[in-house]
Amino acid sequence: MSKAEIDPIKAYRLEELIDIAETNNPRTRIAWEAAKQAANRLGIARSDYFPHLAALALSGDQRVIEPWPKPLGAPRGYFLVEAPVVESGVELKYNVYDFGRRSARVEASRALRLAAVAAFQRTNQDVAFRVVTAYFNLITTQERLAASRQIVKTAQTTQEAAEAQLANGRSTLPDVLNARAAAAQAAYDLQASIGATDAARVVLRETIGVEPSDAIAVEQPAGLPLPTEVAESTANLVNTAMQQRPDLRAFSEKLQAANAELKAVKSEYLPAVHFGASAAQQAVWPSINVSGPNPLGHANQTVWSVGMTARWTIFDGGLRRNEVLLADSKRREAQDEKREKEDAIGREVWVAYVQFRTAVRQHEAAETLLTSATTSYDASLDAYRYGVKNLVDLVTAENQLAQARLAVVQSRSAVRIDAANLDYATGNLLRQQPPVAQPVIKNP
Repeated sequence: MSKAEIDPIKAYRLEELIDIAETNNPRTRIAWEAAKQAANRLGIARSDYFPHLAALALSGDQRVIEPWPKPLGAPRGYFLVEAPVVESGVELKYNVYDFGRRSARVEASRALRLAAVAAFQRTNQDVAFRVVTAYFNLITTQERLAASRQIVKTAQTTQEAAEAQLANGRSTLPDVLNARAAAAQAAYDLQASIGATDAARVVLRETIGVEPSDAIAVEQPAGLPLPTEVAESTANLVNTAMQQRPDLRAFSEKLQAANAELKAVKSEYLPAVHFGASAAQQAVWPSINVSGPNPLGHANQTVWSVGMTARWTIFDGGLRRNEVLLADSKRREAQDEKREKEDAIGREVWVAYVQFRTAVRQHEAAETLLTSATTSYDASLDAYRYGVKNLVDLVTAENQLAQARLAVVQSRSAVRIDAANLDYATGNLLRQQPPVAQPVIKNP
């Protein structure tokens, strides 16, 4: 399958990127093939309920020695008989009864097919969450780039103020040099932000399964309010995850398959009844080494056979006992894996909830910090221009403003990614349901 082509000019929405990844990422195709293979194995198991019909064809020649007394007409004490044979026909086999062996195999295959489908769904969620994370990481780097440009402008404003004070005789050359150094540092950080943005584009292209490059543009989530609260309690979120998580459902189906396999191997202790029938047209031209005309006649007749067979293994050297022990061990293993997954899901939901709540609080604090830092810098700049404060106070306020701008960008990104992680942890991602985390709607 060829990789998708990305238009470097078009600005892709998040939904479009997820759609490209779902159809183009190798992980989704691998999981889909595994699901199809599980469906084929179910068809193989169901085929045991149907009779097996085969066409037969035989062509051969056989020469045998038949000992015979010399006084009774065999001068050499034996006859040499040659019999060319041609035969064609059909053969029918059917498993009449096997004490639940086939039904257990079908039940196990059906459970494994459902487990493969659930694994495919979880793989889709995995890929979608990776795309969401890469998308918002790119948005974050772009916002950091915009903040870095603002920091450069702020540093240039500080430098211009220092140079103006130097020209008026109110500042010293070291102050101007310090301001220039701060502006140079801001320009240096700006280049790092540009490089981080290009690297984030490469990661996004790789995540959606296309050729690595930085030629991709994304649409900004403009007008999309940040989610700030979770209406459900944490206990309800854990219960929702237990019901919705496809990977937990896959473990449940694997446990069901292990139980069915145990029933299947236990049924090996019981007999199985088979029906068999065959019919053919057989032609034979036998000959014997006697003098005179051949005393054996040519035959071209229909032959058939039909019968019932009951097979019951009495002794097998411990084969069935060890198969039962193995199947029972796999069943217990599947039980423990399911329990471990349940514990992990509960832990993941709790961690995702705490991370989201922390990110929301940090974003609120960052917004307050930005407002305070902006006011502080503006006041410090005015005070410096009037000679009330020195350059050290102004640079300190400038650094606080730069940190506040970056903190707002980082905290906003954390809220978005942690909200998506909460959907991912509860199994709500890609479902036709509202997100777990919602923005607060304030009444006017």
